[in-house]
Amino acid sequence: MRDYDDIAAFLGTWGPFQRTILLALAISILPNGFVGIYIVFVGDTPPHECLIPEEYNISEIWREAAIPMITQDGSLKRSSCTRYRVDTLRNYSMLGYIPNVDVNMTDIELESCLNGWKYSKDIYQSTIVTEWNLVCENEHKVPLTSSVRYFGALVGTFLSGQISDRFGRRPTLFLMMALQTISIFIQIFSPNWEVFTTLFFFGGFGEISNYLVAYILGSEILGPRERVVFCSMGVFLSSALGYMVMPAVAFFLREWRWLVASMAASGLIYVPLWWFIPESPRWLISQGRFEEAEAILRQAAKRNKVKPPDAIFTPVELNIAATKKEKRYNILDVVRSCDMVAIITLCALLWMIITLGYFSLILNTSNLHGNAYLNCFLSAIVEVPAYVIAMLLLKYCPRRFCQSSTLLLGGAVILFIHLIPLDIPEVAIFLEMVGKFGITAAFCVVYAVTSEVFPTVVRNMAMGICSMSARVASIVSPFILYLGKVYKYLPYILIGSFAVCGGLFCFLLPETFRKALPETFADMQKIRGLRGDTSEMTKDDHAERPEVKEQKF
Repeated sequence: MRDYDDIAAFLGTWGPFQRTILLALAISILPNGFVGIYIVFVGDTPPHECLIPEEYNISEIWREAAIPMITQDGSLKRSSCTRYRVDTLRNYSMLGYIPNVDVNMTDIELESCLNGWKYSKDIYQSTIVTEWNLVCENEHKVPLTSSVRYFGALVGTFLSGQISDRFGRRPTLFLMMALQTISIFIQIFSPNWEVFTTLFFFGGFGEISNYLVAYILGSEILGPRERVVFCSMGVFLSSALGYMVMPAVAFFLREWRWLVASMAASGLIYVPLWWFIPESPRWLISQGRFEEAEAILRQAAKRNKVKPPDAIFTPVELNIAATKKEKRYNILDVVRSCDMVAIITLCALLWMIITLGYFSLILNTSNLHGNAYLNCFLSAIVEVPAYVIAMLLLKYCPRRFCQSSTLLLGGAVILFIHLIPLDIPEVAIFLEMVGKFGITAAFCVVYAVTSEVFPTVVRNMAMGICSMSARVASIVSPFILYLGKVYKYLPYILIGSFAVCGGLFCFLLPETFRKALPETFADMQKIRGLRGDTSEMTKDDHAERPEVKEQKF
């Protein structure tokens, strides 16, 4: 049977149909970039200290002295979680004593913030931290919130991969869009942290899943020339644009509920896309549904103003439709092949390393020196050149070079951060942005590498497995940053070390540069993986697979 790219070759390249599909799918990703990291602001912890209620009738000098000084990151700061015993301070205040003159403050007993906390409103009017006091003994709930969201993404990518391979890309895509939008909307009315976090689970379930399915749908519908642009610039640049808009919106919406409302409103953009995004003809062919695939291709030909062949599919291809209809693939088919297991393990490992670095660096923007909104914007804008470079690498360079170079750059630069003196934080921020550039480009490349190495019949399932592995890393990423409380530079050392190791691991993957996308397990298994490069195949090997053509970019 012919490759889908050969079947659809009559459509030409960059026609109105291809441009519409690329634009529609890119627009579908805009809200993902917009809502993907709003927890950076919604869940940020502003400066705070123990509240001393007015009714305690303590003089101003004793009220100011009520908060002990502690050493944190090498400097003295007012404690956020303890205060001197208020009853004792009130007695000293009534006697007219002066702190640190008449009374040695270190002799006074400490107590926790029994009356709550006083939060700075210099940056935020409210966050979930200030509303539900997620500080001190409850501060672990802040990274746990993000971890629960990423756990939802883990479950969602696994289930959506199964659903998409069984019922189709298009219905799964819009189902996940609806789940994401509805969950975020209900989140506005959360009465407590538990409800907010539960809804965050379902938001993560839908958001990462529709991102993955949109990527698969575009890579299957579009031809080789459009596919490279879509897989690098289309999906990822669109996400970056949404990401760049988010800190600007957050700057003007300092109340967390209003900010979440704007996130939910972005889901309205999905509605008109239903009429512009068709099912994947490649998936329909793999299911033996030739009539539906032919209808889409003929409609595409009409849009492109080209004449389709009288018979898009040959009689031989139509004869195997019944066989295709009967054959269904599941996770057991994936693990039966040693080559498949080895390759999917390597891909999953790369996804975990890249995702850990990417989301850790994103979540860390509010912790950097300087303005949180500006740092978040810089973190977003650095993704644009990263995706441009990734597109050029994917267009002209072997896949293993693309993956290794981006990971080694990002990892090496991040490792250097812990060598920068504390008195020049601007240099550390610059290096973090360069490291984010490398990791972001690697993120873009790993999607292309993974989608090219697996066959159509299980491609979405395999992508789901890899993405599910990545979600395990994303669940851990908030707590990687939490390790910074133990040693400030420990997160950078871990992220950088993992990235450098990943850059070396990727040389074990098979090379897919300018190779046709495999359609079946037989095509996939002949990609040599650990046993050698496909470029070293013998003439007999090539004779066994005449249907695989070289892709021209």
